[in-house]
Amino acid sequence: MTALAHRETRAARNPLDIVEEIVTANEWSFQRSADDELSVEFPGHWCGYHLHFVWSEDLSAMHLSCFMDMKVPKKRFTPVAELLTMINTKLWLGAFVLPAEESTPVFRHTVLLRGAQGASVEQLEDMVDIALTECERFYPAFQFVTWGGKTAEEAIAASLLETVGEA
Repeated sequence: MTALAHRETRAARNPLDIVEEIVTANEWSFQRSADDELSVEFPGHWCGYHLHFVWSEDLSAMHLSCFMDMKVPKKRFTPVAELLTMINTKLWLGAFVLPAEESTPVFRHTVLLRGAQGASVEQLEDMVDIALTECERFYPAFQFVTWGGKTAEEAIAASLLETVGEA
């Protein structure tokens, strides 16, 4: 196989096939609803997470949404929106959103792959790892604001508290 043919074969591979291999290797529950969509259930430390992957061949982009198992009451939308703003300024990749129709905090991240000759296993593993790490990191802050009545500032301070030493 020539180098060009090899590159074309690799680029033609749907990145969701790689995600499916990663998910299967980790023994996570998943459902492949279409060639361009994959849903995964992940049992996190704080709650269960629902990861939804969408591959856009037209854009050569992989989009990941990671839904937290939590509902924000309408009366807490404004304080949670303040928290989202504070959290998002601390993120390098992705962002948290609170869709009004779902009232569930969602971490969203998209990777453009145009010209990259396809996605690598490492890129997709990093995408999943970043989403789950950020959700686990900030889940307590969402809980503090939603159910604990804390301000966004108090919630951020408590969730980013770094412990020193061992008990």
